[in-house]
Amino acid sequence: MGDIHVAGKNVKLDDEDFLVNQEDWNHAVAREIAKKLGIDKLDDDQIEIIEFLWKYYKKFNAFPILNYVCKHVQQSKECLNNEFVNPMNAWKIAGLPKLDGIHFVAVDGKNYKLEECC
Repeated sequence: MGDIHVAGKNVKLDDEDFLVNQEDWNHAVAREIAKKLGIDKLDDDQIEIIEFLWKYYKKFNAFPILNYVCKHVQQSKECLNNEFVNPMNAWKIAGLPKLDGIHFVAVDGKNYKLEECC
């Protein structure tokens, strides 16, 4: 397990950098997870995406279709790929749990799709 330190608090991540306790999530935690994943600073478009993911998951307990995310936040249809390279990074930064049996697969090296596995 990895830990990040945010505002004097120790926040636990699992060995794949997923937030252990979703209740710990806030924008400061998101920024620290992003840094751990190699994204030094979240821009406004990235924040809009992760907020949408967080709210959608809380409402439906599911991951939205990738194109739906981009359409809803009124960004280009490949916004997740453009902003985060791998959509799983956006999922982690949004503080959402690991999707058992599901992962993202690169279709052509730059576009991803959600796929069942393992």
